Amino acid sequence: MIHKLWFRLSITFAVIIVVTVGTIYFFVSQRLAVEVEYYEGISAQYRSDQIPNRLRAHYLSQSLNWEGVQSVVEETASISGAHIILVAVNGTVIADSQRELSVGQYYNPDSPGSNLTMPWSTELLAKVYIISDPEADPYVAPFRRLSASINRFLLLGGAVAIVIALILTFVLSRRLSSPIGVLANAARRLGRGDLSQRVQFQGKGEVGVLAQAFNSMAADLEHAEQLRRNLVADVAHELRTPLSNIQGYLEAIRDRVMKPNAATIRSLNEETALLSRLVDELQELSLAEAGELKLIYHAEDIAKLIKQAVNSWQPHVAAKEISLSLNLPDNLPLVNIDRQRVNEVLYNLLENAVVHTHSGGTINVAATRQGDWVEISVSDTGEGIPAEDLSNIFERFYRVDRSRARATGGSGLGLTIAKRWVEAHGGEITAKSELGKGSSFSFTLPSAK
Repeated sequence: MIHKLWFRLSITFAVIIVVTVGTIYFFVSQRLAVEVEYYEGISAQYRSDQIPNRLRAHYLSQSLNWEGVQSVVEETASISGAHIILVAVNGTVIADSQRELSVGQYYNPDSPGSNLTMPWSTELLAKVYIISDPEADPYVAPFRRLSASINRFLLLGGAVAIVIALILTFVLSRRLSSPIGVLANAARRLGRGDLSQRVQFQGKGEVGVLAQAFNSMAADLEHAEQLRRNLVADVAHELRTPLSNIQGYLEAIRDRVMKPNAATIRSLNEETALLSRLVDELQELSLAEAGELKLIYHAEDIAKLIKQAVNSWQPHVAAKEISLSLNLPDNLPLVNIDRQRVNEVLYNLLENAVVHTHSGGTINVAATRQGDWVEISVSDTGEGIPAEDLSNIFERFYRVDRSRARATGGSGLGLTIAKRWVEAHGGEITAKSELGKGSSFSFTLPSAK
């Protein structure tokens, strides 16, 4: 339970409230104590000044005797809220405001009283004992009651605030921890292999962002898993055809249906070359995706490299009656590239253009300078790519041609490899296409400094 979010939040808020209320209580009570002490001093000063003056005035009004002083003592005591005892010089009681002591009773307390004298004489008339009672003091008692009331309400308010805070914290933390619990359960199911897990949470706060990130991660994992399955299926398919052909040739030779002549050996060699190329492409793609591919950079003349690649495809385009043109400006800068890898990119793009362009069509290869980059494009007037397939053409083994025919689809790795090589150089490759009107592939390479 102590590890539950709602419990920890409740304890945290309770501690914060206790500390806050305790701090307020301390400072308020200290200030009230100072004020009470201040008024106690004023009241004590008032009593020490006014009570002797009233008794002295009565003594003078009675022709220098204390007759009738009991009523004056009682009245003064009710006004000042103190217990007043008037004692004669010989130590006997003259008057007691509370009538606890009898007149004439001897009184000699431990505390010294105040000497009552005339202003013009030092002759001692009597002693006055003033015993203060804070609860009855008309000046101090209201402040004491106010101080006690404020302290009491501070403690009561703090207790109520803690209870309310605990309830609100429990409710809010449960609402907060509920989607987190849902996320945790979904994450556990995702870890067990259920990649269809999604969290339905529409909040816009941090938890909502977390839920969106989880859903995005789950979608990416599901997509990656689907690609992995497709990869396994596609690799099996790509390997099965040449292996089946090789097996068929070998069985035919074993059964003496065919003779191991030059034509048969050439066919076997073509199938093994196809297998070898596929394995090499997969290995290179794996190294590129793992970031382990080593590129050897040199300053190269990109115009010369493009011309060489185009010349190697002239026999193929001539056989299909396709027009292949070049558009290369004279001021192209040198590019900092791995010649072999960029040559593979050009080969794959040209191969893709030749395969998908019908007789009578055109292919155009162009290059332009774009700041510190050189952009190379290969455009054709071929069959084009459907819009729904355009975003997937750089995926491994993806073919627009669902029939998987090698004549029109290749191995399905050419564009993927081209993308990895371009990105390894720090560039970017893009594709534009319109169904029935052709396609255009462009990629960028860094110019040599």
